[in-house]
Amino acid sequence: QVQLVESGGGLVQPGGSLRLSCAASGSIFSIYAMGWYRQAPGKQRELVAAITSGGRTTYADFVKGRFTISRDNAKNTVYLQMNSLKPEDTAVYYCKIIVEKGEVWGQGTLVTVSS
Repeated sequence: QVQLVESGGGLVQPGGSLRLSCAASGSIFSIYAMGWYRQAPGKQRELVAAITSGGRTTYADFVKGRFTISRDNAKNTVYLQMNSLKPEDTAVYYCKIIVEKGEVWGQGTLVTVSS
């Protein structure tokens, strides 16, 4: 069984930065892709950024130039560096990975951007 542990969320002022981490453990042969999604209150979950095993990245338009996704394959960990945060970035951020048996979701970590 594969488990994901997310960390790094919290309260930050507008313009500030946070770094989210998501570490995968368990019975993992290989991780094909890793990504971050978010869900704000009353809204649908949406893709924030994703990265393939080869390092190719995809970003939602609303985070381009502000967020950076990266991964450490040796540690089975994906990161999301979030800069220039805005109040509209407030949401629960979820990590998702795609492995040989399908997709696995993390429990989510709350990011609140407020003064």
